[in-house]
Amino acid sequence: MKPVFAFFLLIFGLLAQDRPNIVWMTTEDNSALWYRLYSPDFGAPMPNIEKLAKNGLVFNNAYSNAPVCSAARSTIISGVYGPRTGAHFHRPQVKVQPPEGLKLFPAYLREAGYYTTNNKKQDYNYEKEHVKGIWDESSGKASFRNRKPGQPFFHVQSNHTTHEGQLFKDLPKGEKLIVDPKDVKLFPYHQDTPLMRQKYAEYITRNHIADREMGKLIKQLEEDGLMDDTFIFQYGDHGGVLPGSKGYAHNDGLNVAMVVYVPKNWQHLVPAKRGSRIDGFVQFVDLSATVLNLAGIEIPKQIDGKPFLGKGVTLEELNKRDTTIGYADRFDEKYDQVRFLRKAKYTYWRNYQPFNFDGLHNFYRYKQPAFREWRDMARAGKLNKVQTTFFEARPAEQLFDIEKDPHEVNNLADDPAYSEILAEMRRIMKTKVRELPDVSFLPETALTPCKGNVVELLKTQKGQIQKLAAIADLQLSPYPEAKAQIAEALNSEDSMERYWGFIVCSSFGKKADSFYGKAKDLAKNDPSRLVRTRAAEFLGLSGAADPLPLVMDILEGCSDPIETNLILNSVVLLKDTTGMKITPEMVKNAKWSKIGGLVKHRVEYLIEGK
Repeated sequence: MKPVFAFFLLIFGLLAQDRPNIVWMTTEDNSALWYRLYSPDFGAPMPNIEKLAKNGLVFNNAYSNAPVCSAARSTIISGVYGPRTGAHFHRPQVKVQPPEGLKLFPAYLREAGYYTTNNKKQDYNYEKEHVKGIWDESSGKASFRNRKPGQPFFHVQSNHTTHEGQLFKDLPKGEKLIVDPKDVKLFPYHQDTPLMRQKYAEYITRNHIADREMGKLIKQLEEDGLMDDTFIFQYGDHGGVLPGSKGYAHNDGLNVAMVVYVPKNWQHLVPAKRGSRIDGFVQFVDLSATVLNLAGIEIPKQIDGKPFLGKGVTLEELNKRDTTIGYADRFDEKYDQVRFLRKAKYTYWRNYQPFNFDGLHNFYRYKQPAFREWRDMARAGKLNKVQTTFFEARPAEQLFDIEKDPHEVNNLADDPAYSEILAEMRRIMKTKVRELPDVSFLPETALTPCKGNVVELLKTQKGQIQKLAAIADLQLSPYPEAKAQIAEALNSEDSMERYWGFIVCSSFGKKADSFYGKAKDLAKNDPSRLVRTRAAEFLGLSGAADPLPLVMDILEGCSDPIETNLILNSVVLLKDTTGMKITPEMVKNAKWSKIGGLVKHRVEYLIEGK
């Protein structure tokens, strides 16, 4: 049907709209602070989005649950926290399944008569059979204009202009900076160099370009006479994109813009007047429930999120929402396990492997020139204390006042004045990871036997995960109080308890010297290669033994790519923190170096150093 013809039909009431249309416009890798709408003195002018805001709602505290695209989008499309399904590992080595009986949410819209279109990025960590059939169209040509007359639609439009990969190069031909690099305000943890300033200016400019591109879709909706019946959501698909944000469960990696245009005919479905700003917290896990609620569709009980628009949502209740969680685990070949909590004005980071450092090599991260410069300057000792922190081991827990310290550089966890707040944040985090339960207390190799059905696996492993989480939390106790329980874990018949026992030992470092003998024994003789690796890692990080012959012996028998990559994460950590002398020749001649998959990125770094 021609858009003009549809417009006249709507005027004469022949196509009565009984349900709202819903459009998502997403920009990639884009924190809220890059918008003038959120940061008047810093962000990009985005007139099209600002116009939507005047006729809609601006959510001041919107959060992705993961700081990288596939994990964030998997949370969005399912409405389920990633660590509950295993969908939080970026670029899955094992595709996973949603909870039993749950469909990815566009399927419910389609069943209810909506025309569902996606242009064009999917990037979900769920098995193809669960993605199949949720879209009427999903391609670079997908358009809501292909629907039947009078059919409501849900359309997603992804914008790649702000993606991290764009900062590997210059601005598009013909585009000029809209801000002078000398005038940008740098984050406190970044080096003040011409290159870094240039990339700031480029990214601000890219947001302005993205706004212009999104304006084309808005114009289409206007031309088709759809603005009075169409909710338009504009948000970044997670935070980012300059070094230290994307990929990290920090506020700069998770806090996103969320602007929702409210159509005149459907104002009764929102809890505030058009032009309002909302302080209540919203999360990506809430998006599916919100869309279903706007469409008048029952929200499946397996969804973790709750709607922030639609029937039953009140402003009073919405503004009471003051908590969000985030998670970062494997990003391509780089492993870590960090959980983020924001409650009111405080943020809390739980670093379950605190001896890791954020700047550990990741092949995609270091394609960005400013990222490479940051690391080079750290290695050369040319950074100040705040700028160097990214390349150092971290405390097990960190606490920040986000209002006073928006970039989270002043850790309050050891300040007695904040002890009660710290205890409360710790309690919430402990409860959450146990309730999910959080599958990351098991190595990713555990996902292979369950063939992606992580939810079913967790039904039988919940008790074990709760026990492993308790072992991990020994990091938060004084060593003399934790010692006996560490010993119990290392002597356990359960390999995962021994695994976490050595992670805790590495957290304490030389304080745990009484376990050196145990570590030397198990680094050679434990039946689990992963336990042997963690034992060798403890010995290497604490300086109790040369870990090189131990890890080379462990790798010798490796053939599984997931297990090998886990082990190589420790190898790279030891190389870069202790100076472990693994040579390119050792790597080139090893059988495991030919395994491929994500292993190839670690192999390249160990051989070439880049």
